[in-house]
Amino acid sequence: MSVVKLEFNPKTCLSEDLVLAVFEYRCSLSVDVWLFGRVAGLTLGGTVIGDPVKDIIKVAFENGINMFDTAEAYAKGRSEEEMGRVIKELGLRRTDLIITTKLFWGPRGGPNDGGLSRKHIIEGTKESLERLGLDYVDVIFAHRPDVSVPMEEIVRAFNWVIEKGWAYYWATSEWSAYEVEEAQHVATRLGLPGPIAEQCQHNMFHRERPEKEYNPLYKKYELGTTVFSALASGLLTGKYNDGVPEGSRFATHLKFFKGTVDNLQTEEGLTKIRKVKELSALAEQELGCSVTHLALAWVAKNPNTSTVILGASRPEQVVDNLKALEVIPKLTPEIMDKIEAILENKPAPPLSFGRPALDSFGRL
Repeated sequence: MSVVKLEFNPKTCLSEDLVLAVFEYRCSLSVDVWLFGRVAGLTLGGTVIGDPVKDIIKVAFENGINMFDTAEAYAKGRSEEEMGRVIKELGLRRTDLIITTKLFWGPRGGPNDGGLSRKHIIEGTKESLERLGLDYVDVIFAHRPDVSVPMEEIVRAFNWVIEKGWAYYWATSEWSAYEVEEAQHVATRLGLPGPIAEQCQHNMFHRERPEKEYNPLYKKYELGTTVFSALASGLLTGKYNDGVPEGSRFATHLKFFKGTVDNLQTEEGLTKIRKVKELSALAEQELGCSVTHLALAWVAKNPNTSTVILGASRPEQVVDNLKALEVIPKLTPEIMDKIEAILENKPAPPLSFGRPALDSFGRL
């Protein structure tokens, strides 16, 4: 049994008001997850290794973050190794943590080292747990849909992993609403649990899928979203308003973000930068915060957002991002209308063809 060195204590993390605002998970996953989670992604095990990883996770945990997300593909498995190492070295109590990982792109690229076949789901889970040094993860995500594998095979394989005690729940990432619906139908037919969450991109410039396509799924399946790229890969921080600064994520991962960087010089990209500047002015003048805090708070305020994943590469970024919690109560209907006026991209509601809107009981 590992020795617990660092206990989770919400009273030392945030004010009591913020604890109430953060301590929730709005989906069918019946555990408590703090609204802001920490991601391994392109940083932990990639550009950030060694003691800085420990500093980031320690600061995140001490400030109330208890969900840590990674994937077999991140830094070819090194992200899972670094996260597992730090959890052990910090002596974090396993029951205080929500650990999630994702399967699809295996770290080696072999013929059976990817996708969502039963073989890779089972073998990939075992390898992820070995790298993490854990007996189980709380949620295991299908990192992408796999059109080459029957849905019944996918549903059965993830539930086999759950029955073995290697994961408590399974979920999806960047699946279409049709694919999530199919998985739910297959799971229901087989009497097995379906996916409990969707990890998707959602930010002020990417709204159609999380706000419109998924909308019928939220109440029907008690589905919640685990949001990544809430800052549009850093665009919504304002740091790219005047080009790509040295040391930024776009500069550090230039090959990965080449398409995004090139797009900044197009009419579409310049329009986004103009909107970021207008949002910055709104944030500073009316809310007394940065556009970063506004963008994070805007996503977190959405009633279907379960968790917002943060992609900080330094401890101080974690602390700064959490200031978004103070902005959420300030997002009044009037402020939200001003944001919509700047963005001009609110997804259109489904066509009703003149029929009145009804509530869940069929009433006007």
